[in-house]
This record gives sequence, C-alpha cells and structure tokens, in this order.
Amino acid sequence: MLSTELSTTAPGTEGLLPGQSWAAEEHYRSAASPFAYGEADGPELEHPDEPAVRPGPGRPAPAVGAEPHEPLRLSQAAARLPRILVMLVCLLYLAGAAYGWGSPGLADFMGDFGLAGAALTACCSCFGYGVVSGGRHRGAWFCFGLSSLMVAVGNGIWGWYECVLGESLPSPSIADFAFLFFAPPAIIGLLMLSNRPRSAANWLCLALDGWLIAGSLLTLSWSLALARTASGDQHSPLRLAVGLAYPLLDILLISMVLGLRFRRQDGNRAAVHTAIVGLALTVFCDAVFTSQSFKDAYHSGELLDAGWFCGSMLLAWAPWAGGGRALTRESVRRPRVASTFSALTPYAATGVCTVGLLYNALGQHHLDRFVLVVSCTVVIALILRQGVMLLDNLALAQRLSHQERHFRSLVQGSSDVIMIADPDGVLRYVSPAAAGVYGRPADELVGTRLPEMVHPDDLGHVLWEVQRYLTKSSTDLTARIECRVRSGAGEWLDVESTVNRYRDGLIFNCRDISERVRLQAQLEHNAFHDALTGLPNRALFLKRGREALVARADRRPDVAVLFVDLDGFKAVNDSAGHQVGDELLALAAQRLRESVREGDTVARLGGDEFAVLLVGGVDREQAFGIAERLRAAVSATYVLAGEEHAVAASIGIAFAEPGVGPESAADLLRSADLAMYQAKKRGKDRVHEYSPELRTELRRRTELDQRLRVAVREGEFTLVHQPIVDLRSGAVAGLAAQARWRSAQGLLLTPAEFLHAAGAGERAVRLARWMVEQAVQQAAERGGTLPVTVRLSPRALTASGLLDAADAALHRFRLPATRLVVELGESGPGLAEGRPHGVDELVQRLARLKQLGVGLVLDGLGGGATPLSELRRLPVDALKLERGVVDGLLESAFLRTLASSVLRIGHELGLETVAEGVDTPEQARVLRDLGCSRGQGLHFAPPMGEDELQELLVDTRTSEDGSA
Repeated sequence: MLSTELSTTAPGTEGLLPGQSWAAEEHYRSAASPFAYGEADGPELEHPDEPAVRPGPGRPAPAVGAEPHEPLRLSQAAARLPRILVMLVCLLYLAGAAYGWGSPGLADFMGDFGLAGAALTACCSCFGYGVVSGGRHRGAWFCFGLSSLMVAVGNGIWGWYECVLGESLPSPSIADFAFLFFAPPAIIGLLMLSNRPRSAANWLCLALDGWLIAGSLLTLSWSLALARTASGDQHSPLRLAVGLAYPLLDILLISMVLGLRFRRQDGNRAAVHTAIVGLALTVFCDAVFTSQSFKDAYHSGELLDAGWFCGSMLLAWAPWAGGGRALTRESVRRPRVASTFSALTPYAATGVCTVGLLYNALGQHHLDRFVLVVSCTVVIALILRQGVMLLDNLALAQRLSHQERHFRSLVQGSSDVIMIADPDGVLRYVSPAAAGVYGRPADELVGTRLPEMVHPDDLGHVLWEVQRYLTKSSTDLTARIECRVRSGAGEWLDVESTVNRYRDGLIFNCRDISERVRLQAQLEHNAFHDALTGLPNRALFLKRGREALVARADRRPDVAVLFVDLDGFKAVNDSAGHQVGDELLALAAQRLRESVREGDTVARLGGDEFAVLLVGGVDREQAFGIAERLRAAVSATYVLAGEEHAVAASIGIAFAEPGVGPESAADLLRSADLAMYQAKKRGKDRVHEYSPELRTELRRRTELDQRLRVAVREGEFTLVHQPIVDLRSGAVAGLAAQARWRSAQGLLLTPAEFLHAAGAGERAVRLARWMVEQAVQQAAERGGTLPVTVRLSPRALTASGLLDAADAALHRFRLPATRLVVELGESGPGLAEGRPHGVDELVQRLARLKQLGVGLVLDGLGGGATPLSELRRLPVDALKLERGVVDGLLESAFLRTLASSVLRIGHELGLETVAEGVDTPEQARVLRDLGCSRGQGLHFAPPMGEDELQELLVDTRTSEDGSA
C-alpha cells in the first residue's frame, strides 16, 4: 500500500527526506533522499524478511540496454594487464624514436618493420575478436583488421626496399597502393558501428554533414598542402592520383569519425572510442607526413613513426577495451555530451572551411578556384541542412504537441491518480482524478509533502520500499507499493501505487483498492468462520489450539477441549424443517458463546457439532464446571416459529497432557470427540472425560473393522445352525442360521465379537446378503421341510439390493419361499431412530417379503428397537422373546409378567411365539407353562456345523419313527 506520511513521521525516518536534491548534491542521492533519481552509491537496503542479493565476482550487475549478444568481456584483472603492456610497449617505442634508436640502421628497421609488426598485431587482434565474439559488430572488427593488414603490408614493402635492398622506395610503388587500401575498410567498419538514419531527412542530413566536414577539411588541406602536390605532379597522372588519393581518403575517414553518431552501448562504448582514437591518430600522422614530404624532412624511425605505432597498438587493444567494466551513472549521462558534440560538428566544420578560405585568399595573390568552388558547396550544404532541420523540427514540434495533448487527455481522463513528486517528496503535479479518488481537489494536493498523506503505521514500510526501489538498477522499471492514504473526509483509503522514475523525482500511479481489501478481508474471514453461526470453523479452531499449546508456560494441563454434540437435533430438523434447525443452531451457538470465559474459543465443526477451547489456567474442576454450564445452557427450551423445541448436549472433555506440542492440537480434539461418543453411549445429556482406554478401544475396533473388511471380501465366514424346538412335543420345528468368523487361528468368532464392528455400513449389508444366500443354498442342499431363520437388522432390510438377492437365491436354488424366515432383529439403530420415513420403508420391504411367501419374526417387542405402537403395521408371523427376558425369567417376577403379557399378545393376534436363550430345563418349563410354543437355546442344542446338524436331524427322525 502507498501508505504513510513521507515527512514527520515515523520514528527513525527523519533522515530519509533531506532538502538536498539529486541535482544539488549528486553524491548524496541514495543515502539522503529516497526520491532522488538513479542508483545508489552505497549498499542496497535489505528488508528484514528478505536475504541480501549482491553481484559477486564474475557476476557484474546487468548493464542498461544490454543487447542479446553481449561483446566478449574480460574480468577487470584480466583487462588491466594487457592495457599496461600496451602502454609500456608504446612508451618504449616513443623513447626509442626520441633518441634515434641508437643507430640509423636500427632506426630504419624499427621505422619500417616495427610499424609493420604493430599493424600486424592490430590485424590479428581484430580478426581474433571477430571470430570469438559472435556479436553483430564482428563485421566491423574484421574490416578494422583488414585495414591494419594493409598498413602492415605497406610498411613491410617499405622496409624491404629500405632495409633489405638498401634502395629508395620507388614512387609510385606497391606500398603506396597498400596504404591507399587502409582507409576504405576502416570507413566500412565505422559505417557498421554507426546509427543508421531512420528517415529520408536523416539520410539527407547525414550526407550534408559528411560533405560539410569533408569539404571543410578539403579546403583547409588544399590551401595548406594539396594544391602544391597537384601542381608538382601534373606531368605524372598516376603519381598525381596516388598523391591526392591518400590524403583525400584520410579526409573522408576523419569526416566519418566526426560526422557519424556511433552506437554507444555499455558493452562496446570503450572499444569504439579506442578504435576511433587509434584511427584519428593514424590520420593525424598521415597529415603530418604529407606536410613533411614537401620538405623531404621525413626519415624512418622518428617521432612521427611513434604516432603511427601508437595508433596501431590502440587499434589492437580496442576490441578488448570494454571488458570487465561496470556501468556507472556518469557513463549513462555521457551520450548527451556526445549528441551535443555531433550536433555542433557541422558548424565547426564550416568554421574550418572559413579558415581555409581566408588562408587561401590572404596568402596568395589570387583566389584558388578549387577552394572557392568547394567553399561555396559547403555553404550551400549548410543552408540546405538548416532548411531540412527546420522542416524536421517543425514536424517534430507538431507531433510533440499532438502527443502532449494525447497524453494530457489520457492523464486527465484516467480514473487512476497520477502524481509527480520531487526529490524532497513534495507533490508537483496531481491529476484531476484525485477529486474522485481522494475526495480532495488536485490543486489542494499540489505542494503537499507525500508523507503527510500516508498512514503513520505504513510510513516506515513506504519509505523502505521507495529507498529499495531507488537503489536498484534502472532496468527495474517499476515498483508496487500498497498503503493507506487519508481522504478528504478524513477516512483512510487503501491505495495501490505503481512507482516509476521521472527525471530527478518519481511518478506515482495510484488507485483506490479499498473495496478489494474489504473483499479480501471478508474472504479471509469466511475461510476461517462458519457462515451460519459466525463462529470460528475447524481450521481456525485448530490454529488457535496450536497457538495455545505453544504458549503454555508450564507443564500443568492448562489447555482443555470440549466437544459438544446436540442430542435430538436431527428429530427437530426432520420434524420442523431445516430453517428451524438452522435457527436452533444459531441460538445454540449464541448460548455457547455466552457461557464461556473471555479468551476461550467456541467453534462450529459441522452439523450439530461444536468445540470449545479453554485456555489460561483452567484445571479439571473449572473445566467440568464450564462443561456443565454449557450443557445446561444448550438444553434449555428453544421457542422457534411459535413452537417449543428441546435438545440436549453430550460433551466430551480432553485435557492437554504435559509435554505435548502444537502438533497435538488435532489429537486433542479427537480425544474430546471420543469422550463425547462415550457420553452418548452412557445415556446422552452428560459430560464425560477422555481416558486413554477410549483410544485403545477405538484402535481395537478399527483393527477389527479392517479384518472384517478383508474377511467379507475373502469369504472367511461360515454358517452354523441352532435348532428351534417345539416346547410341547420336543420336535425340531426349524433352524436358526448364525454367522461365524473363522479367524487366522482357526477359531470361530461369535456375532457379538464382530457384528458390532460391521456396524451399519456397506460391509454389514454385504454380510447380510451373504447370510441369506448361504442359508438358502444349504437349506436346499439339506432337503426336508424345516424352515431356516436368518436374523437381519432393520437397516440391512432396507438396504438396496437385499430383497432382490433373496428372491434370486430362492429361484436359483429352487427353495420354497415358505422355508425361509427373516427375523427382524434389534442390531443397529431401532425403528424409531431410523432415517426419515424409515418405518414406512421397512413396512414396504416386509410386505414384499410376505408376498414372496417368506416368514417374518419380530424380535425384541417392547424394547427400544421395536415399540408396541409399530406392531400393528408390521406383517409378522411370530413374536420372539429376547434373551434378556428369558435369562431373568426364574428370578424376576416382573420379567415373568412381562413375558406372559408378550406371549398373551401373540396368542390374541394369532402369532407364533418363540423364546431365545433357553439354556436350562427350568426355563423351558416356565416358558411352556406361560404358553410359549417354541424355544431355542443350549438346553436343546448348541449352534452346530452342517455335519453335526445332519446327525442330529437323522437321530431326531429315527426317534420320531420309533415313537410312531
């Protein structure tokens, strides 16, 4: 955010905005004013949260405007040594030339072959750089190498005549032609390095500038020397052409050097400048040589040769001159000087032409026609250039005016606020959009210090971001800052600003993001809070739990978690509707929030489950007191939609054990959840504390559930049958099928040991389907007429596909439906606590079984699973006394009365009666006296496998036949 007041101020920021600007004190720009333009000389600022990144050895900071193909660079250490060697060699040659080399022969040798060696060195250097660099300037260096090669050839031929043959060089000679080819490749190389004009007017100006320079130099040179050369060689055209061609090419070369504007990228600026100096020095020595040649004053090995030698060595060093040097601010600003020099060059050339004209007019009795013609053409070229530039300037002025109007309309019509601040942080321009964004007129903001607009809490961050942006390279075009800014109404607006450099100050492009910040805050709130109740959700609850576990100062259990589940909420939701259910949850959440201490956290985990985090010196007694207060508050009556509704609360408590860390927050919540389920198991509407045995029991059930899953899939179950006996005759009247699980140790586990783990999920349904299919198959294989009874829970009966599986099994094994009896057991949820409309669905399934001819037995009449009110709707054929009633029949008069009532109801309704768990003769006698018709239990026979059952049935038939 573009926050804070850039003045006054946050503590410790007084020195960040001094009065000096970049223009006043350049060296003070980075440490003093964060709004100064340019890179800092000091170290880059480091944010406390960000690691420092600085250029290391061999990794210079990226240069401004770097091209895709960087010129070959040397490290500073590698670049310094060759430079010193070049300087040393030049100084030694200069010293030798100054003292005449000690002898005329050595002077001739060094003046000829020494120059040839220096030129050959320049040739090899330029060719080598062109091969290894791979940049787009390689062609220019090849041309410079070819130019140096021509010089080497010319000096070598000269030395051959003078030092080897001992003869004077003929005129003209091959050396003269070699020297003539020095200038053309150099001119081509300079053209390759120059900036190409982008328009016809620029091309015309370039041509005129070239002629202005060349004509001026030609006028001066003609007046000084070339006129005498032309008059002295009139009888030898070839000699005249050679004598004039060389200085004219030199004039053209120096014109190129002065007139062309060269590319000055960071990588090749030093190289180009060094090459230009070398070529200029060579041309200057050529001019001096031409002047001395008229007086026959030139001899090999003199100081003039030192100038040529230094020019060749500079050209040899030129390709490598830019290696390893980092860009400085002075080098960035240098192109302005070069552009000014290039602009003034044509006028300076005209002055040189004037000097030549005056020298020719005053030094001779009559004016040279050639000088007059050339001077006139120079004047005409200057007039044409001024006309072209005037027209070009007018076009540029019109285009600039158009662009200025265009950008002004863009700035003034933009919805973003555009502000320009000077190096002192004072606003010098503010766009009209400020009235709509800040509620303050733009004129009122002009002259205001930017820090005065920013929120004090954001000031330090804003200053640090601005300072860090200014200390970075200018290639980092923008920076983005967010902060709060005071509006005209005195409110704080969230503003996002894009910062750019502008001359010596900064441009801020600001937009109001208050709505986005509010939306972002709302989204963050929604991510950690429940939409219905406004309470923290599970994620925020666990986050605060981890923070509480980290902040514990001692080892005592001062952090506790309460897991709250609403008992009976589902009934309210189903009967009164979801709208009422949501209102009840909101009221329950409010009551929970009002019942805890300040600093405690109440969260909704989902559905009707809540959690409470108790922190800050809570002990066991206080935790139970708060839990009881929560239970009482939640259990109070709710008046919703004009009706009273009541729910209860089962609460589990878990305390943080000593030594646990923040990673145990989820485990602590899980422990409270286990304690809550234990409270439900013990009767609901109560508080229960977690103990490690609960987790052990959960782990045992989980392991058993996993084993059961494998057993169902792998077919590890077997079916046993227990006879159902007629209590009056003692004959076997039917069979009760029971599932057994054959464990890995070969033991058969009873239903009580694994059916609870099966629960009400898919595995229980799959087990029920398997029991029905096995019972039907074995009954068909066994033959006879005895019906087989399969015990199924209401949830299994209403599961999809079970009835179709039973019907398919009866048809597949061709077993009469009357030989299959389904016992409606009480395993799992009872009828009254089933799913919505669960009783109606169960009645429909039983009616369908009845249509198939399957017998139906109702178990547990009068208990929680099967209320008496539902008996009239169930199409059953028999009632069954549960084991609990039969077990206490001999000791309890109440149970005998209850059994007698149930049996009497069965007789009056015309239903068969069956008793389960008849394990003693006394129980069989009492049941027979009470009118029970059939019994099942250990008194008659235990559950047995198929082989034992076949033997029992054979013995029973034999005894019956004998009795007959």
